[in-house]
Amino acid sequence: MAEGCLHRPEVLHADNGSPQKSATLRATLEQLGIMASYSRPRVSNDNPYSESLFRTTKYRPDYPESGFDTLAAARDWVLGFVRWYNHAHRHSAIKFVTPVERHTGADVEILKRREEVYSHAKERSPERWSGNTRDWSRPERVMLNPDKRESDVGNEPENVVELPLAVDLKVKAAGVY
Repeated sequence: MAEGCLHRPEVLHADNGSPQKSATLRATLEQLGIMASYSRPRVSNDNPYSESLFRTTKYRPDYPESGFDTLAAARDWVLGFVRWYNHAHRHSAIKFVTPVERHTGADVEILKRREEVYSHAKERSPERWSGNTRDWSRPERVMLNPDKRESDVGNEPENVVELPLAVDLKVKAAGVY
């Protein structure tokens, strides 16, 4: 509810592979009230959120290069990853705060303090600054791969979907969040 997605359907985004488009999976998603979303053919950035998450996952130092020995080991690793992603990983798109800090509103005070620290540092040693300090204002919206064309300023690119910032993976019920 805090993410403002109470009345939005949950979405599973996948490529156009046969397992993802199978009648069994589509029927299961429909029963669960989950909307299926598929990449458009020949569009490499059609699923930027999932691609970004996959990259973050694969580049973790503890990601097992040779796979997991058991399903339990895979589940344990994913739960640890979700904890790290939500509670420790500082995201550049939200001004280097964690998703939990953003979702709880703690980022407001954090960003305010950062602005004060930078302003004080510039006042103390102006010779070290060639311009303005870093912008620590709170971003209202976050998008991956936004269309940068000037004609699109203020307009939503078609391939950008607003989603909650934190990875949920239904782990709230497991007490991980």
